[in-house]
Amino acid sequence: MHWLPGSGSGSVRAARALALVLLAFACAPWPIAAHAADVVRDRALIDAAVAAMPDADDEAPVLYVVGVAGDGTEDVFRNEVRFLETGVAPRLGASARTLSLVNHVESLTVVPRPLATGDALRHALEALGRRMRPQDLLLLYLTMHGAPDHRLGLTWPPHVDESLAPKQLRAMLDAVHTGTRVVVVSACYSGGFVPALRSPDTLLITAARADRPSFGCGSESSITFFGHAWLLDGLNADRDFAAAFQAASRAVAARESALGFTPSRPQIDVGKRVRPQLARWLATLAPVPAADYPYPID
Repeated sequence: MHWLPGSGSGSVRAARALALVLLAFACAPWPIAAHAADVVRDRALIDAAVAAMPDADDEAPVLYVVGVAGDGTEDVFRNEVRFLETGVAPRLGASARTLSLVNHVESLTVVPRPLATGDALRHALEALGRRMRPQDLLLLYLTMHGAPDHRLGLTWPPHVDESLAPKQLRAMLDAVHTGTRVVVVSACYSGGFVPALRSPDTLLITAARADRPSFGCGSESSITFFGHAWLLDGLNADRDFAAAFQAASRAVAARESALGFTPSRPQIDVGKRVRPQLARWLATLAPVPAADYPYPID
């Protein structure tokens, strides 16, 4: 996430936004509940990051990226969003327009980031919605545990203990202007998000069918099966999100078959207005080398 003051008008706006929110925090009655302090901090970081994002130079579409690592008890989700931020976004022309919400101890220490909460996600989408133009695109990548009732886990005790349901996410997206949406849900049972998020302007990708788990999380894992296949290998081979999905789906199926796992059956749903918008954006991208994953892969 690129929010620290540097140079240029975006950095000035960022510093002012951060100062105003921190001033409000300093003037708040004391003591303040821990979760309330987190909310103030998270909103300050989001506002500063969005204020620092550069304006588009012309009428060409640009991509905004939001990564959400929902479970702070396993590094694998932090790892994927970190790679999204540092490896994938630059290849998509979005290195300066990327925002990460991460439930992890690093977010409160060495790499300050907003936590992955419902409030932070809503605030981030609202802030980006005020900046995005009709021709721009949003990539929202969510990686975390999912449940059979199709709720995603936003958890990192004692700071975060929430869930995110499909209708809640759809309401957040519909409340703001985000142009063309690319929503990727990497979680067990994530196909349950397809009916709620389907729209003419949405490309929706999920790591599993509504009734199937996906694989590759856990304390010993550095990247999930789907994250490896789509986020790393798929997008390194082809920056077309849908084409990368087709390759990823085949790779996941082959890996699960070799291990004797029940197929997760990744899903894709492409809105009728999406492909022309994606083509216009893809045409703006310059050739770049593949990105290396920043963590060891077994």
